This record gives sequence, structure tokens and C-alpha cells, in this order.
Amino acid sequence: MTVGDAFEIIGPAHDFGPPPACPLLPDADPFYHSSIDLTRVAPGTILHSRRVRTALFGRIPQRVHAWQLLYRTSDMHGAPEAAVTTVLLPWGADPARSRPLVSFQCAIDAVAPKCFPSYALQHGARALGSIPQLELPLIVAALERGWAVSVPDHEGLGGHFGAAREPGYRALDGVRAALRFAPLGLSERTRIGLWGYSGGGLATAWAAEEAAEYAPELDIVGAVAGSPVGDPAMAFVRLNGSPFAGFAMVFTAGLGRAYPKIDKVLRAKVSADYLALLARAEHSATLPLLARFAGRNAHRHVRGGIGALLTHPDMRTVLDEIRPGAKAPAMPMFVLQGVNDEVIAVADVDAHVDRYRAQGVHVRYVRDRLSAHLPLQFIGVPVMVDWLADRFAGRALEPAGVGTVWSVALSPKALSEYPAFAVLLAKMVSGRPIRARSVLR
Repeated sequence: MTVGDAFEIIGPAHDFGPPPACPLLPDADPFYHSSIDLTRVAPGTILHSRRVRTALFGRIPQRVHAWQLLYRTSDMHGAPEAAVTTVLLPWGADPARSRPLVSFQCAIDAVAPKCFPSYALQHGARALGSIPQLELPLIVAALERGWAVSVPDHEGLGGHFGAAREPGYRALDGVRAALRFAPLGLSERTRIGLWGYSGGGLATAWAAEEAAEYAPELDIVGAVAGSPVGDPAMAFVRLNGSPFAGFAMVFTAGLGRAYPKIDKVLRAKVSADYLALLARAEHSATLPLLARFAGRNAHRHVRGGIGALLTHPDMRTVLDEIRPGAKAPAMPMFVLQGVNDEVIAVADVDAHVDRYRAQGVHVRYVRDRLSAHLPLQFIGVPVMVDWLADRFAGRALEPAGVGTVWSVALSPKALSEYPAFAVLLAKMVSGRPIRARSVLR
């Protein structure tokens, strides 16, 4: 049975219909589960679908077209599982007109179900402090270009924050599902771009690395990875005990969920008090988590100290596995990183880019001297979106290489686009329709 055949049989038969009046958390929502035997259907098969309403911070409805798709995908071991993606079109979009598709990987950076994009982006969601709600303007910026967008729950239903490979599988299968979802009007000839920042940049890197082998039929023309972590293990060491120690804690909790042998190591070496803190971190949205656990240092909670934990053979194997860059993406890439980023070390991203370049990947790497971590995500919207637009339009690539600038905000093109981005934000706040400025064919 082909993916297309599976869609023809399964998709229309399991349509959940109109948008839910009040969203349920994923672990309580029947939409996230299917009785279909997943071993009998292909990756990307749509199990069921429904309309949803998106909203800014869960409160201000956004006038865009949105659906959710439950689809078959794979975990890191290749075992079948179900995942959800939210797919969107601009308001009033004509599905008969061709358009590209962007898979936008949010920086979920949590394991709590309320932080999954499929929940956090819905109208009525109670997910203040979740990163996907902050990133909705980036998604809307893609919609305003006339593009279709897929926003996968790339951590899966288990909240596997930090796991290797499987964020890429979920993103790529979300693209497969989107291409076969008739209301979007896409096809196998649709040009595809990947985009994400921070934790979403890391997920984008996994999708880029796995695409050629896992989903070779997809026409992925480029990937934008903003501040893509580079080396999660090094990030853990650096963030532990810092104002951003909450990231290190929830990263540890996510690895314990994804890797049973890591959970076993944690239970053997980490104090009961710290394990209790990790359990609390599993239920918190990202920003409250950072506030609550700022400065928390795991060293005194680990038998033998952090060094003993990180050098344990099972831990070392996993930490090596979750470092991206061992496999060469087949598509060109644009990487954006702050030189003085207070969350993600520029040296880690430098090394990540070097691993790609050593394998012959076409990487355009821009380092920004002035921007902090979160502001760069928004300051960099024009340069990231324009780079994707050039790939969709088939324009010539800029030369590969590394360049350091004072600020990407200072380029004449970026300066010319910030007023339009400000107008877009005003539309979001006022709930006005998000229509396409242009549609690239």
C-alpha cells in the first residue's frame, strides 16, 4: 500500500469536523489517538483531521485557515507512532493556486503537553509562557508570503525534548501529510522549505539531515536553522547553574523520557530531591520554568558530580548521538547565530556549521554581533524569510561561507521590511485577516 493509497482510504473516513469549542490537552484529547494499526500504513498517512482556530496567546483569534492532522510517523528506532501537525493557509487563499510549503519547527523547549504547538496555538489554550505562542508571528510572516505552513509537534506525544533524529522524522512525515491533505491544494511537485529557531533550529537540522534518506521524494529546496544549539551536551554544561538552568533541567527530563537507559542512570546517580525537581519541570511551560529554576545547579545533586554523570558510558553514548552534524543535508542551508548569544554558544554553532561544510554542504552562515538570543529570532525574520523566498523562486544561491555582521537589522533590505512586519503584528493583535501579499509559483 502506498502513502497515497492509505490517504485515500483513511483520511476522509476519520474527519473530526468543526473546530473544538475549547481545546483539550493532548494527553486528554481523543484526536491524538487512533485505532489504526500503524504497522499497516505508510509514514505520512493521515489518520484523521479537523479544523482548528488559532489565536495569539490563546486569546486573540487569528483570521487564517487552519487544520490539524494526525498522521503516522516513526520514532528514533523506526517504530511507527502517531503525531500531530497544524497546517495553515492565508485567509482567503485559493487552494487551486500553487504555492510552496514551509515546515516550521517551533522551539517547544519543554515536555509539558500544553507547550506542544498543536495545543498552544489554539484559541482558548491555557499555555502562557510556552515558546510556540511567542513564535506565532514567524508562522504568520510565512503565511503573508502566500505560503502554506506545517507546524509539527516534533517532540511527539511523549515530549522527547533533545532526542536524536525523530524530530526530523516527525517534521518530514508532517510534510508528507500536508502534501496529501486536499484542502491545502498541494502536490508532490510542491517546493518545500524547513525553518526553525533555537530548539526549533535543532529540529530543523535533524529534518535536513534525515531528508535524503528518510523522505527522498520531497522537493526540499532549503533549510533555515536559526541558533540551532550545535551541541546539546555542551549547552547542558554551560546552562546548568546559570539564569537559564531551567533549559538544562527540562532537557534532562526529556532525555530521560526518550532514552530508558538515561532514565536508569539518572535514578542511580541523581538525588531524590533533584528527581522531584525534574518531575516538576515536566509539567511547566518554558518561561515559568526558567523563572522558577534560575541558577539551579545540579552538581551537588549528582553522586560524584556532573562529571561523573556526563562520563557514564550510557550517558556518553546518548550525548554523542544527539549532537547534530554527522550527516550531510542534501539541500542548501542558511544558519543565523548571535556572536554574544547568552543561551546558545556561538562556538557550538560554529563547530556545527564546520561539520556540515567539511561534508560539502552549501551553508550560508551569518553571525550577528549585537543581538541577544530571543530578539534575534524576530530581528532576523526578514533575512530568514527572504532567503526562503529566494529558494522557492529558484534564484541563484549566494556564495557559501561565514560572515559576521554588526546586526542583520542594519541591511537596507531588512530596514525596508520592518514596517511591513510591524503592520503584520498590528493585524494579529487586532484580529484582522492575514492575507497573502504574494504567491510564489
